[in-house]
Amino acid sequence: MDDQNKNLILATALSFLVILGWYSFFPPPEVEPAPEALTAETAPAADTASVPSAAGGEAVASQSTEEAGASDAPRVTIDTDRLSGSISLQGGRIDDLALKDYRVTIDNPEIVQFLKPVGEPGAYYALYGWAPGAGLGFDDVPGANTLWSASADATLTVDTPVTLSWDNGKGLTFNRTIAVDANYMFSVTQSVTNDSGETVALAPYGTLARHGEPADLKNFFILHEGVVGMADGELAELDYDDVADFDLDPRDGARSEVKQVEANGWIGFTDHYWMSTLIPAPGQAFRSIAKFDERRDIYQTDIVLPTMSVVAGQSAEVTTQLFSGAKEWATIRAYEKGGIAGFLDSIDWGWFFFLTKPIFAVLHWLNALIGNMGWAIIALTVLIKIIVFPLAYKSYASMAKMKELQPEMEKLKERAGDDRQKQQKEIMELYKREKVNPAAGCLPILIQIPIFFSLYKVIFVTLELRHAPFFGPFQDLSAPDPTSIMNLFGLLPFGGPAPESIMALVFIGILPLLLGISMWLQQKLNPAPTDPTQQMIFAWMPWVFMFMLGGFASGLVVYWIANNTITFTQQYLIMRSHGYKPDVFGNIKASVKRKPKADQK
Repeated sequence: MDDQNKNLILATALSFLVILGWYSFFPPPEVEPAPEALTAETAPAADTASVPSAAGGEAVASQSTEEAGASDAPRVTIDTDRLSGSISLQGGRIDDLALKDYRVTIDNPEIVQFLKPVGEPGAYYALYGWAPGAGLGFDDVPGANTLWSASADATLTVDTPVTLSWDNGKGLTFNRTIAVDANYMFSVTQSVTNDSGETVALAPYGTLARHGEPADLKNFFILHEGVVGMADGELAELDYDDVADFDLDPRDGARSEVKQVEANGWIGFTDHYWMSTLIPAPGQAFRSIAKFDERRDIYQTDIVLPTMSVVAGQSAEVTTQLFSGAKEWATIRAYEKGGIAGFLDSIDWGWFFFLTKPIFAVLHWLNALIGNMGWAIIALTVLIKIIVFPLAYKSYASMAKMKELQPEMEKLKERAGDDRQKQQKEIMELYKREKVNPAAGCLPILIQIPIFFSLYKVIFVTLELRHAPFFGPFQDLSAPDPTSIMNLFGLLPFGGPAPESIMALVFIGILPLLLGISMWLQQKLNPAPTDPTQQMIFAWMPWVFMFMLGGFASGLVVYWIANNTITFTQQYLIMRSHGYKPDVFGNIKASVKRKPKADQK
């Protein structure tokens, strides 16, 4: 076997290993039983590591009382062009939020319900309060069960903030003003007026609580879901399992991790396409906390700001932000430019962020220019091929030169006979004399691996590919090809197998089939290798890839088809320009007519 064939087989094996490494199947997550309802919140002592817990502590109401109160409490409506929902006046929780621009599925017109109140499966909400300092008790500050008041006609819109009020009856009056912008950013201003006659100390906090893991948790290694945060430029991504493994804090019975942030940071929960994060003002020091209460299966993230001393007759206030909505690249990027440090990193760009970030930025620009994500992917493929063309040119030119040297190499092998050492030495001298790099043919394949993986990451992770149409039956480029051989690629009046079923990998769609054909034609630029083992590997490779990639996002398969087509054209033209004329049809005929050795005797 000569060096060229060894290199090709090595590149093929490497490609298989890389693709098989990330193409892992996981069973769908089991539906968890509805978690227990929220118990009363514990307000922490100021200047300590303890933080408000959504799971228990110094209860001021029984669990059953809170369940009834949470469902019966008055609410303030949230209504913007992009959001709908409400705020519960019990605790002042932002616990009911739906995303008007996003449907559950293409076929289901129901909009995505994101935040959910206590008592519903998968309860998920934000709440705010004050931690009492010296001289104050839990009843002196607002907590999870505090019943706030608001004007009867209050509605939170982009133009009309709402203010909640509560008087503790001991000289302290608390106000909470909530505003929202045109997208998904809430501003929460907490204030306290001290008419008690004495100086008081309090620490404002914000909390995101999540009852149990999300029902739609993907548990897919390429995607991060769980806690995400930024602390002074350091990004933290913690899976739910990581949070559940924290050390137990004996003060509140929860497993927690506390970080002191000196200037800039944020923390929250990220899903596949949605996210909620608590964001102090830029430059604000705070304690960032992630915790898990295993007694009631509640995950929690907190921000605790420094203690404020409020003298008698004075007031104090602090403003923080809450992002709760869709992880739109342009929206999050605008917030980052507006002062939220590192906010764009809340999108899971992965290890190849230096590739995934620019790839998506260009893809987003092309989609805005063309108006169709499928054609944007094809245009991106063309741009990538233009960028790597100089390297590809050298590679294909080297391959063409190798083909020219093939007759001379065969003569060298005949002269050397069984002397392998002499044969290798003379072949290497030939390469050196003709200035040919035998490894150059592997470069296009090796270059494609990180690009392929990065594009796969972009298509799988980013929201902009979700439900993005191409044409005809391809209305969601983030999903596998919906067509199937079973229904003659959509010509028969019934659907194909479900994308998550094993049948979908057998009865593949038109895109994987075109992928296999494009790889097969690319092979036919060169004659089949003489070695029977290599013949078998090369013969099966396109069809193995066809079935392997059949369950991938259709946008990725579109990229691979476009890449194969452009590569075929480039290689053909470059080889022709160097005097080697590929006989594609002749190679196809030869492969069809070729018989096993046993039949040729």
